[in-house]
Amino acid sequence: MTSTFLASRNPILFGPGVSARTGAELRALGCKKVLVVFDKGVKAAGIVDRILNSIREAGIETVCYDGVLPDPPDYTIEEAAAIGREANVDGVVAVGGGSSLDTGKGAKVLLTNPPPISRYYLAHEDIRPDTGEMKPIIVIPTTAGTGSEATPGGVITDTKNNCKQNVPCATDLGIVDPELTVGLPAAVTVTTAADALCHAIEAFTSAEHNAISDVLAEKAIELIGANLTRAAENGADAEAREGLQLAATLAGLSIMGPFCNVPHEIGLTLGMIFHMPHGTACAMTLPEALHFLAPVIPDRIARVVRLLGATPPEDAPAEMIGAAARDRIAALYRDIGFPKLSDFVKSKEEVLAAVPAIMEAMPFHFSPRPVTAADVSDILAAAYDR
Repeated sequence: MTSTFLASRNPILFGPGVSARTGAELRALGCKKVLVVFDKGVKAAGIVDRILNSIREAGIETVCYDGVLPDPPDYTIEEAAAIGREANVDGVVAVGGGSSLDTGKGAKVLLTNPPPISRYYLAHEDIRPDTGEMKPIIVIPTTAGTGSEATPGGVITDTKNNCKQNVPCATDLGIVDPELTVGLPAAVTVTTAADALCHAIEAFTSAEHNAISDVLAEKAIELIGANLTRAAENGADAEAREGLQLAATLAGLSIMGPFCNVPHEIGLTLGMIFHMPHGTACAMTLPEALHFLAPVIPDRIARVVRLLGATPPEDAPAEMIGAAARDRIAALYRDIGFPKLSDFVKSKEEVLAAVPAIMEAMPFHFSPRPVTAADVSDILAAAYDR
């Protein structure tokens, strides 16, 4: 089978303590004044000050935008960019979770391209931002989840149409410092790592998986299986934090070509309707989605189970393999305190009422098994009852 791996053009600097090099890396990029994008929570945790000190010690001026919101809405992108344009910055630094990184990426686009950001949604194939004069951006993740440091675009909430949109924007450098995640609250650790787990498993089970992404995805799944419970139980476990952070980056790389399938395609719409965090919404149906996919790719589902530390019986039928995958991930969710669908939605009927919107928004192109509205209903009902 032939498929495509989209080799990332995003250089990545990985390792404990590497965020101290932020100022030096900006100076190497020729920056003299940068827009620093973050949310108030990351600032309160003291992480932003560490980055600002590194930048200022390198003799680089800073202008700050702290208005990042979850699932960043289009208007926050435009606010951040307006601040950057007015200050005449020559670079961007985005610090935080996926929302901060995506806000920074969107702001980078608008520093040198006319607003609004909606002009540059990938869905609008006739308009692309001019990349020739774009200012450089460094992204510094503080959660082990989205892998945005490895992906050439940002995900933005289109508030006019109440949906997610993608904007093309390569990063000039990802600085991935596991020390920045030490002490992250267990709830945030769990929901962001679940997003990374979805990325890796969905890449591995995609209809367009390939040999290169398989290697990245398998290692990411193995690392998450070995480290997630440890990190959730002890936020100061530096080894577990490093393992999760590496997994998130590898998982982000793994979807470059195979892309995501059933859990993300359900989760993107589910999250918008019920105001769920992105990682939570996508991971909600992962156990049931693997059970659904097992009849067509039993060997791949069995491999996922083994990478997560369980062993399905040799020569087990597809139904048993699917059940093993569902049960293994459900058990992991119980161990780490992952939220339930019923925590966000009052009734199963309300969840099932979202099926038409999911089917309208998502083509399920990368699923190895055709997906019908009845299938989505079955997956959601089972997830709600779990």
